[in-house]
Amino acid sequence: MAYENLYLPEQTTIGGRYLIGNVIDANGDGVTYMAFDTERKSTVEIREFLPDTICIRKEGSTHLLIKQDKKLFYETCLNSFLDMWRKLARMRGLSALILVIDIIEENNTAYAVCEHMEGTVTLRDYLLSASEGYISWEEARILFMPVLSTLSTLHSAGIIHRGISPNTLFVGPDNKIRIGGFSIPECRNVSTGIAAEIFSGYAPVEQFGVKAPSGPWTDIYAFAAVLYRSLIGTTPIESTERMTNDRMMIPAKFAEQIPAYVINALINALQIMPEDRTKTVEQFREELSASPTAAIAADYEPEPVSSPAPAATPETISTPAPPKTPKKTAEQVKKENMSLALKAGGIAAGAVILIFIILCLTVLRGHFGGGGDTPEEGPTLNPDVTVSVPTFTGRTYASITSQKSYFTDFSIVKKEEYSTDVNRGYVISQSIEAGKEVPQGTEIEIVVSIGVEQIEMIDVSGKTFEEAKAMLEEAGFENISKVTKTNDGSHTSNTVESSRQTVGELYDKTEKIALIVYSEAETTTAAPVEG
Repeated sequence: MAYENLYLPEQTTIGGRYLIGNVIDANGDGVTYMAFDTERKSTVEIREFLPDTICIRKEGSTHLLIKQDKKLFYETCLNSFLDMWRKLARMRGLSALILVIDIIEENNTAYAVCEHMEGTVTLRDYLLSASEGYISWEEARILFMPVLSTLSTLHSAGIIHRGISPNTLFVGPDNKIRIGGFSIPECRNVSTGIAAEIFSGYAPVEQFGVKAPSGPWTDIYAFAAVLYRSLIGTTPIESTERMTNDRMMIPAKFAEQIPAYVINALINALQIMPEDRTKTVEQFREELSASPTAAIAADYEPEPVSSPAPAATPETISTPAPPKTPKKTAEQVKKENMSLALKAGGIAAGAVILIFIILCLTVLRGHFGGGGDTPEEGPTLNPDVTVSVPTFTGRTYASITSQKSYFTDFSIVKKEEYSTDVNRGYVISQSIEAGKEVPQGTEIEIVVSIGVEQIEMIDVSGKTFEEAKAMLEEAGFENISKVTKTNDGSHTSNTVESSRQTVGELYDKTEKIALIVYSEAETTTAAPVEG
């Protein structure tokens, strides 16, 4: 802020019930105060709309005065502020959002009142407190993946954060991340008339005046940059610098530790230009968890666009059709990935195998849809003409539907099944084997994977580990583990305190469910008394 007297004096009352305390944070669109709710007798945080470049507050007054030539712009921005916070207030129950309690309009401005979570730290401080300044993918996966559901909901409501960074993500005492630091779009783009708050290394080029649209992909870039920082330990290079000299690297020791499909997801999400970048949170989440997709590019030679390579998982090739001649295993790819450079068009020259991955994934992106509609034309029924059955197994259903000739030669019936081995959207099997000659118009049933079945996490706190394990297995989860927590004697041993998964959220049935269980109470033995 330009002038401290813009802030409300301490002890000011807002909305007849909130007592203003000290300033926590401020940027171009406002200031956040610690405050006290006199009705609920609890600490809260209050965000005041206060764009310092277009308004003033006279000393001793709480009322904002708007510069004469900025009144229309101020009203536009104020409405943007109110619209954003009203939408956030309606999003109750999202695990990665702090609760919005109240919205107040007074003093010629507006205020958003939020709950205060004691004991939270910024992700930046959380990472700095890690022994090596970064965390493993396993820890990052538990921290970050639940946040993507909330981010997707924000995007569906028309809210693009534009400021995701280690400074605006907060880790609570429950070891869960929550999204904070919301500001209006004018505060997160340069040259708008409001002082811009743009987080270096985490903001994509469209926030720096480059003529490119903002959208969900803007947050995806920032989220991927945060994930990069968390896994590698260094802040990514500024996106504008990467346009002319892209030197973003993944050092060899990290390339060997991070799963290949996670690297692929980062590559796609950190593309410099928006049109090349991952477009939706759902796609990003799928790539972060869909190791079979990564294995396609790593294990097989490319085929023409009209006939994509078979799908495979890193552990097994689950399709019954004969596989192509292996090119390299996923492990070999990781070992050869000594220095990954994230370029606008792909990866630094020299990392040939990873350029290959990008090209293959681009082909798959164009065809992967997990479903797709069957073309309207039906088969040409001509029993006197025979046709050879193609290989459908191992291909995406979307790529099959893009080939209209299949639907003039065959009557294709789609059936969907859950699969723990075959990635969503890929064909598990076909009713007639590839290569067989059949009359034109023959019906062929193809079974398409809809991925791993997802199950809602249930609350098992307070149960014994055995009871909790039985409940979770009955719900459908297959992998239950125990994490022991020290017992100070105030808890019953072998009871579940909580789980690392969020109650009410959906997880793959194969997800490793970690239950935090109290250990036996520690006891001390008194020393014998000498007679």
